[in-house]
Formats: sequence, C-alpha cells, structure tokens
Amino acid sequence: RTERLFRLYGLVSVLLGVSFLVILFTTIIGNGYGAFRQSFINLEIRFDAAVIDPDGTRSPDVLASADYSQLIKTSLRQLFPEAEDRASRRELNALVSTGGAYVLQKMVLAEPGLLGQTRDLWLPADDEVDLFVKGSVPAAEGGEDRLSEQQIAWIASLGEAGRLEQRFNTTFFTGGDSREPELAGIWGATKGSFFMLLVTLVLSFPLGVAAAIYLEEFAPRSWLVDVIEVNINNLAAVPSIVFGLLGLAVFINFFGLPRSAPLVGGLVLTLMTLPVVIIASRAAIKSVPPSVREAALGVGASQMQMVFHHVLPLALPGMLTGAIIGMARALGESAPLLMIGMVAFIVEVPSGALSPSTALPVQIYLWADSPERAFVERTSAAIMVLLAFLLVMNAAAVWL
Repeated sequence: RTERLFRLYGLVSVLLGVSFLVILFTTIIGNGYGAFRQSFINLEIRFDAAVIDPDGTRSPDVLASADYSQLIKTSLRQLFPEAEDRASRRELNALVSTGGAYVLQKMVLAEPGLLGQTRDLWLPADDEVDLFVKGSVPAAEGGEDRLSEQQIAWIASLGEAGRLEQRFNTTFFTGGDSREPELAGIWGATKGSFFMLLVTLVLSFPLGVAAAIYLEEFAPRSWLVDVIEVNINNLAAVPSIVFGLLGLAVFINFFGLPRSAPLVGGLVLTLMTLPVVIIASRAAIKSVPPSVREAALGVGASQMQMVFHHVLPLALPGMLTGAIIGMARALGESAPLLMIGMVAFIVEVPSGALSPSTALPVQIYLWADSPERAFVERTSAAIMVLLAFLLVMNAAAVWL
C-alpha cells in the first residue's frame, strides 16, 4: 500500500509539472501567434516632387528631411474626401502607421527617380487598427474606445474595397527595435545574442576544456588544487547578476570597453559559463574507462598522447553537451546584461561585436515594460523564438 501511494504521489507530481508547462506554452502561444501577421493598407502614393524636393536639387540631405507623411495624408484624403475638419483628418491619418513615412523615405533615397511617379503601395496599419482587425482586444476591454465610429467605418470600407489585408509580418524577423509596435523586430537583438554567444563559445570552450584536462590528468593532488576545485564549484552557483557587476567594474570601468557592446556581454557570459563547462568536461573525462588509459600507456604512448589521442576523443561528446547546456543558459540570461548597459534602446542592427546592441532576453524585458497593447503580442512572439532556440540547443546536447 505504501509503495502504491508513493508511486501515485510521483505520478501526480509529474502530471502537475506537465500541466504547468502546458499552461505556460498555451498562454505564450495564444498571446504571441498574432504578432506573426500584420495588417497593411493599400494606398496610391504620388511621390510629389513639390513636397519631397521643392528646390529640385535631389540631394540626399533634402530627400532625407522631406515630409513623407504628407504623401500618405494626401492619398488618404483622396479615398475619404468627407474628412474635412481637422479632427476628422487627424483620425483618418491615424489609420496608417507613422512608420509608413519612413518606408517611403527609404524608397526615395534608394531610387530618386520615383519623384513625380505614382505607386500602389501596401503600408503598415497603425497598431490599434491592427489589433482591431485581428479582434485581439474585445470591445468590452476597450477595443472600440481607442477607435472612433468613423474610424471603424473607414476600416470596414477599406476591407470591402480590398485595401486592407493581413500579411506575414516579415518586419518582426528582419527589423530592429522601434517605438512603434508594428515596426518593431527581433533581428537586432538576435544578432546581438549571436555575437555574444560567439564570443562566449570561443573563450569558454577552449579554456574550460583545457582547465578540465589539466585538473583531471596532469595536476598533482595538493591543497592548491583542492582550493581551485572548491572555487570552481562555488562559481557555478554564484547568481548571474554578480557576474554583471564584475563585468561592469572590470571590463567597462577598468579596461574602458564600450557599454552595450556584445563583446563585453560575451566576456561576462564567459565568466558565468566557464565553471559549467569545466565541471561538465571533468565529468566527461572521468567517464572514460581507466582501461583506455592503461592500454595507451602500455603500448608506449606518452601521457600527452594518451590524453589527446584516446581520452579526449571519447570524452568530447560529453564536453560538447556541457558546452551547449552552458550556452543555452547564457542565451537566456538578462540580469548580467542589464548591469553592462545592454538595456538601452537600440534601433540599428549591430554590425559587429563592438557595435551597440541588445540581446533577445533583454528585448523581451523592454517590450514587456512598454505601455502599448500591441507589444503584448511582440513580447510573447519573442519568447516563442527564444524558447525555440533553447529547445534546438538542448536537443543538440541530447543528440550529442
């Protein structure tokens, strides 16, 4: 009877943990799947030279400083001429994202020959319009109070005319951060995480493996080695924010490295990951049977040949597993990165390890703190992407 009860308790514990996991994934996916689609409004945009380039110089400075939002306003008024007073025009202009002007600016800067031409373009809708079209926010929770009756009528008219569509949100995967939810993307944060993990892998794996090999195969038994082993085990349990404070004091304040740089983030994550790699590598080396060492030495191999020709190849899968698990932990860390300034609002996509950047967990933190309702979708969608990366990395560790 006691055994049956114990098995029942264990089964209930497993089911309880699985149920919490299901609730977590259901909530995240339910909130985030809508971010992968974005509403677009079709407008006939005339690139009026009198508005964009009144002096006729076509210089990059003039084209970059032009008021492209005026082109969108003119096109909207042609579709809905009944918007005559200032309040109605303001509501009409609010249907299209303010980032639409930035899209037009990029087109003209890339192709100045567009001046004087008319193009049929799909521009991103405002985030409130997008949420209304998706039905993400019911009217009882304020879905209609953000949009007037006239705006809702215009949205319905655009839909009936085939000028309002939902399309795959490529900007979410190719753009950087933005104050406008409909223009915000994870590519900048993803590249920042990639550069950080690259620095972490290049530094932590060779150093961790070398330290493990020395401690297991070459280090004499002494009190100094015992102290080193105790400290390695203690470092593996230190809270991650402590490593952030260490990185701020050493790498930024002492060595003068730039803040918000993936290089500094990678160095901090290296300090945090190194103990994990050393412990996993030592465990992998210990798992190699002693007979392999004895056979290698028995046929005349030196200790160096025995380690690198026989022990290390057999222990390498376990070492790689420990390294990937450590990297997966580093990918999900945000606390140490907050301490070195990677919480800054970075619009540009980083081009290297020294460029200002943020990371995917920090990007999720920033979006979760934003007041716009549309960022709820983006936050959950970014969490889905981060979880996908973590699942892939852990699956690779299991396969190895």
